[in-house]
Amino acid sequence: MLYRENGQFKTSYAADQQIFPIAQDRWAILGLLVVAFIGVPLLVDEYLFRAILIPFLILSLAALGVNILVGFCGQITLGAGAFMAVGAYAAYNFHIRIAGLPLLFSLLMGGVTAAVVGIFFGIPSLRVRGLYLAVATLAAQFFTDWVFLRVPWFTDNASSGSVSVSNLQIMGWQIDTPVNKYLFCLAFLTVFALLAKNMTRCAVGRQWMAIRDMDVAAEVIGIRPLFAKLSAFAVSSFFVGTAGALWGFIHLASWEPAAFSVDRSFQLLFMVIIGGLGTIMGSFFGAAFIVILPIALNQFLPAFGGLFGIRISTAGVSHAELIVFGGLIIFFLIKEPHGIARLWSTGKEKLRLWPFPH
Repeated sequence: MLYRENGQFKTSYAADQQIFPIAQDRWAILGLLVVAFIGVPLLVDEYLFRAILIPFLILSLAALGVNILVGFCGQITLGAGAFMAVGAYAAYNFHIRIAGLPLLFSLLMGGVTAAVVGIFFGIPSLRVRGLYLAVATLAAQFFTDWVFLRVPWFTDNASSGSVSVSNLQIMGWQIDTPVNKYLFCLAFLTVFALLAKNMTRCAVGRQWMAIRDMDVAAEVIGIRPLFAKLSAFAVSSFFVGTAGALWGFIHLASWEPAAFSVDRSFQLLFMVIIGGLGTIMGSFFGAAFIVILPIALNQFLPAFGGLFGIRISTAGVSHAELIVFGGLIIFFLIKEPHGIARLWSTGKEKLRLWPFPH
């Protein structure tokens, strides 16, 4: 009875097309933001910030970028980790080579650089699709791994091959504590999620979805595949590259190319498959699932094995994690291709009708 639209009249097109047309959704999102910005910093300890919340926020941003390309435009990518690496290393070089450049601009320029690289590797999408496009984007992963490992200029000639950043601040605000890092990443994610939601609802978002559904029919009605596909690659790479810059600067503070290996690309793809393709909410569900599951398995499996006198090693937990991921992907592809987000939407639809059977 609480989730009803009775008495909520739309008197203009703007009211009918707003992001959250139901008042309960608007209040729920507002309450969630208040809890995230004010409640969480007061209640959560340092471990949860470092192990769960900060990785969740950054990976949610990366999953948004992957979902724009895979879920909304229908273009397969296995190179998201490469674009995260481009964003991280580009932001690092902007940060150390341009004196006085604000941190915010360094991070955003990392995303812009990743967008340019994404357009370049998105050019094959004009001629190939499916598995062939996946292989073409996978080439970006191996190319960037080789470049950042073999060309010392990108690491400022560091002998160890790793780079590090310190003393991060914006207008005197030091981003050095877990709470400050969390709030900084949360602000980034809030702005980018709003941007992604509006882009998928505007003309360019409808072009992406038309290309996804049937590119030949989309071209017949006047949609340019060149612009639609390359713009999807650019926007997706910008989101992923910015997330990579945040991952390196905020979460790791010191990293090497292995931090953005092909495993990261598969992890991001798993997020959008499990969370839900073609939905903004699915990116958050997928990121939360991928971040929390390994921690839950690390705590649960040894305790469960101990009940039967079985000792489960760390390697066994790691293997179990891969098995669970694979099994869940198969389950969602067969039973619910639209992921957790679809289950959430189904529950909301039932609440709008409950307790009436129709």
